[in-house]
Amino acid sequence: MTAPARPRNSPGRPGRRPWSIARKLTLALAGIAALLALVSWGMVTSFAREAAGRTQDNILAASATSIAETLRSEAGAIRLELPYAAFSMLGAISEDRVFYRVDAGGTVLTGYDDLDGPEGALGATRFATLPYRDTTVRAVSVMRVIVSDGEAVPITVTVAQTRGGVETIAAGLSRQAGLLSVVVFGLAVALSTVAVRASLRPLNTIAQSVAARGPSDLRPLRRPAPAELAPLVAALNRLMERLGGSIRRSEEFITEAAHRVRTPLAVVRTQAEIALHSVAGESQKQTLRRVIRAVDESSRSASQLLDHAMVSFRADDLARAEVDLPALAGGVADALRPTAEMKEIDIALDLAPAAVMGDAILLQNALHNVLDNAIKYSPAETVVRVCVRNGGGEARISVSDQGPGFGDGPARHLTERFRRGEAVQDVVGSGLGLTIAEDALGAHGGRLDLGVAEGGRGACVSLILPAA
Repeated sequence: MTAPARPRNSPGRPGRRPWSIARKLTLALAGIAALLALVSWGMVTSFAREAAGRTQDNILAASATSIAETLRSEAGAIRLELPYAAFSMLGAISEDRVFYRVDAGGTVLTGYDDLDGPEGALGATRFATLPYRDTTVRAVSVMRVIVSDGEAVPITVTVAQTRGGVETIAAGLSRQAGLLSVVVFGLAVALSTVAVRASLRPLNTIAQSVAARGPSDLRPLRRPAPAELAPLVAALNRLMERLGGSIRRSEEFITEAAHRVRTPLAVVRTQAEIALHSVAGESQKQTLRRVIRAVDESSRSASQLLDHAMVSFRADDLARAEVDLPALAGGVADALRPTAEMKEIDIALDLAPAAVMGDAILLQNALHNVLDNAIKYSPAETVVRVCVRNGGGEARISVSDQGPGFGDGPARHLTERFRRGEAVQDVVGSGLGLTIAEDALGAHGGRLDLGVAEGGRGACVSLILPAA
């Protein structure tokens, strides 16, 4: 059976380019600009043709009128002298061919016999575009009446001109209008891009303001925003308010859980120890010892789970202050010295001056877990060494013991949660100590180094941090 095909437009499709508001707005404005440029080009072209045609009509009408004004009657005959100016006007706009005809009562006085002009009325000027011979001409007819031998003779003057010049002028204006439309379109696209970026700048400013905040900075946004972005800003502020309340409740839960879990387990362990000393049967003692061990494991696991949660929360809101590492190491050693003395383990300190910038509580928690592991896994009557060194831009706290070490497997995997080494034997543990230490160091830009102690026996765990 074949798996169903995944939709092409699935939002989870890998490699799909996210859509952009700026790109969509720019394309929309560019489309509008292109449409307006096309419309403007069409209008200018139409106006150019109309203007060129009107110019030709006016010149044709002036030429025909000037010819008609030279008509006169002499000795019973109609006389005509063609004025040079009548045809020079037509040649002023182009080199088109000119045709004319003067008709007196059905008799052609001069011109082209086969030229027919538009039909007109007395005293009127008529225009028409007509086919003539092998081309198309624009013709005008002017009618007037001359009295000859007591008779009224109607005279029709027709002048025609080819339209090549008008078409050339109109085409030239159309090309110029097209070039102007392209320039206007390019300018409109450029201005649209600038306008879109300027319009979206407040949105980018809000995004940068949110991105520049620390993980725990949940203050409401107070930056001025356009009315269109006001709902977004209000929604972000409500979200941060709810998120802040959730974080506060989580921190309160961790604090409350630390108290609620540790106290009952301590009471159970105390009662089990009392019972262990009061019973006589070996089987009962073994049962109580197993109870005590289970309580110890539960108590340690709960304690380290809470410590790990605390590290995770504080790492998001890291305090930055100068931390004196020798003083920090001495304080942690003093806190764990009673535990070490119960196994007759000596904690030897070798402290050189060193300081780092960071959260003292997180660093103390990290070192506490590492030193507690060293004491826990060391055999009785041995020495655990704590060394503080500073050099090469790094501060280092090294904890070495004489225990079984990390075993034959890769030591790096031991920083994973709940991962324990091969040589743990029956030692109570949860597998979180090194995880807590590594998370705390990672929040400070440091690292955890796992190796072998000097002499090839035991483990050496180094906490490495950037020096102040």
